Amino acid sequence: MKKIRFDSEKYLQEQSAYILERVQQYDKLYLEFGGKLIGDKHAKRVLPGFDEDAKIKLLHTLKENAEIIICVYAGDIERNKVREDYGITYDQDVLRLIDEYRAYGISVNSVLITRYQGQPTVKVFMTKLERSGISVCIHREIEGYPTNVDAVLGEEGFATNPYIETTKPIVVVTAPGPGSGK
Repeated sequence: MKKIRFDSEKYLQEQSAYILERVQQYDKLYLEFGGKLIGDKHAKRVLPGFDEDAKIKLLHTLKENAEIIICVYAGDIERNKVREDYGITYDQDVLRLIDEYRAYGISVNSVLITRYQGQPTVKVFMTKLERSGISVCIHREIEGYPTNVDAVLGEEGFATNPYIETTKPIVVVTAPGPGSGK
């Protein structure tokens, strides 16, 4: 009996065609993928035949039209949160991800520091990014997020955080781990 497996090639063809179709309907198409963009071993484990790099390969086919915003929670930087799979801190992982995405020819628009409260360690990291030519944006914590929808959508909510300028029609929002605020 033939085993049914995930078809990564079909995934790349169909997803890229669908994304290009969708982007024609909007000025900007914002995408957030579940799991890691590179080395998604969980998806590979639960979907036999899945290429753990299928998502980054998909983005590589769209690289002329796509750019990435990497979100990282300020508290994770301040606490030196470590990624268990790589044994590195989240700030180190942001730098690693920038290098990986660029190696695939995908533009990194900026790093967004979420729920920023002026933490000294985060300021040092932001300076390091800026000295490396990486644009850094900050979003402050929004009181009542996510349950108080009126407050979140009101003048003291999302409107208080700066808009991130992008240049390409496809904007991928990603992070080094969960709870990033993406």
